[in-house]
Amino acid sequence: METKSYELNDVVEMKKQHPCGTNAWKIIRLGADIRIKCEGCGHSVLIPRREFEKKMKKIITKANPES
Repeated sequence: METKSYELNDVVEMKKQHPCGTNAWKIIRLGADIRIKCEGCGHSVLIPRREFEKKMKKIITKANPES
């Protein structure tokens, strides 16, 4: 299985959309737990890394695109 590589300030798409209607989340903290912030309403959620990796669908934009 492919490991998902994500970094701080990446914008990711989750499997379920937020009640405000958007599906884009920005990673604002990395560690054992990951804090993500909704790009639509600004609500932030702290979830365990394992749960985050299961619920993340894809990376929408990278923070530092490698050329």
